[in-house]
Amino acid sequence: MLTGRARVLPALLCGGLMALGQAPWNLWYLALAGLVLSMALFSIQRGSRAALVVGWGMGTGYFGLALNWLTEPFQVDAAVTAWMAPFALVLMAAGLALFWALAFWGAAQAPRAKLFALVAAWALAELARGYLFTGFPWALVGYLWEPTQAIQWVGWTGSYGLTLVTLALAALLASALRGGWRSGAAGMMLLGGLLWGGAQMLPPLQDLDGRPVVRLVQPNAPQTQKWDRGFVPLFFDRQVEFTAAPAQDGLPRPELIVWPETAVPRLLENAEAELRVITDAALPGRVVLGIQRSEGYDYYNSLALVTQGPKVEAVYDKHHLVPFGEYMPFKELFRHINVSGIAARAEGGYSAGPGAQLVDLGGEIGFALPLICYEAVFPQDLRAAARPDLLLQITNDAWFGNFSGPYQHLAQARIRAIEQGLPLLRAANTGVSAVIDGAGRVLKALPLNEAGFIDAQLPPPLRVTLYSRTGDLPLLALLALLMVLAFVPHRRKTD
Repeated sequence: MLTGRARVLPALLCGGLMALGQAPWNLWYLALAGLVLSMALFSIQRGSRAALVVGWGMGTGYFGLALNWLTEPFQVDAAVTAWMAPFALVLMAAGLALFWALAFWGAAQAPRAKLFALVAAWALAELARGYLFTGFPWALVGYLWEPTQAIQWVGWTGSYGLTLVTLALAALLASALRGGWRSGAAGMMLLGGLLWGGAQMLPPLQDLDGRPVVRLVQPNAPQTQKWDRGFVPLFFDRQVEFTAAPAQDGLPRPELIVWPETAVPRLLENAEAELRVITDAALPGRVVLGIQRSEGYDYYNSLALVTQGPKVEAVYDKHHLVPFGEYMPFKELFRHINVSGIAARAEGGYSAGPGAQLVDLGGEIGFALPLICYEAVFPQDLRAAARPDLLLQITNDAWFGNFSGPYQHLAQARIRAIEQGLPLLRAANTGVSAVIDGAGRVLKALPLNEAGFIDAQLPPPLRVTLYSRTGDLPLLALLALLMVLAFVPHRRKTD
């Protein structure tokens, strides 16, 4: 029996093994093995305190490895903020691990079927992680299926629902390690159902004949140079050149050209000259671009649809902002150590927009639901008043470095497309820019750290998914029921 600090090391290792299921490793089978071992390690603990330590250790190991890209934003202004990078990663991993620690602690107090209780409590903790304190559902447990066809289940269950199923699978297999052959058989059937069922859900490639052509522009502006006055004209001219370039692959001129987040180095209200150059280069197409704007004393991270004139036809303001990146909680507290150096260049950060909304892109393209960078991480942020024709993400993943962050962000964009059954256009400053269909297939992409553009025909929407209709409320109700079954003692009948 492990005691004291000896519990933490195997828990950390189990968590690290689980993290290998996330991009760029995509070793889903090792992640599943780590999850099964985590369940088994929990099952041999005695007492809620021991279980809490194990849960916290697993979470710290998992988030410490999966979120290693969190150190990258601190390197942009390294002279000021680099010293904070290891502290930020450790504190973030240890803090997120508290969600898991509470789940393990609570499950250990269940009067019976503690593994069953852990499945319910852990799934509830992952759901809570996506919503509480503005939410941070990055690297959900269920994302280990992203490189497999089992990820198609998110169209039915959503990502949090697939996490619940994944935890149930791990609990069955962990029970089999202790001699529960029936549980093992059930687990293998569930695993087969996930993989085989997901393969059956994958629709055939759609016929794109006659579909509108779109262009995604990727300037590849490193974050250390993006706002440097010596480089700003270079990156702007590069994007204009890509916008005006002849069409690729024998396609007609694009109807829509998409630039990435904060692609124009001026405030929208002061950018008439730049917008005229852009729209002239785009003729006869329209341009969607990322730009900042101000309104009184408020600054916004925005997306604008512009046409010849120049005319700004629509504006969308990002509403789900990044804490410490786009706004500063308790900024007065941190100002004396210059933490605000990593925030938006507008002092005090950005203000939040009103929420999800649709933008009419015109013609055969239809209505898009805009997502600016981080907003694509949140399944709940895609619940607009009406179903769009496509999802449109503009992002600047230069903040995330060159290893895991950009690929994890791309993976989550794929999952959003599957959840909604909608195509997704993704224009990223340094990559990966991609055209993704409603089944999550990357039809065309530009690699990381490569300047260029891609032309592609826009896939049509797939059928409406169950998850896009229901959201997370049915899962929350199910988890509440499971928690009651796990934690409320049964009363025995007496004569």
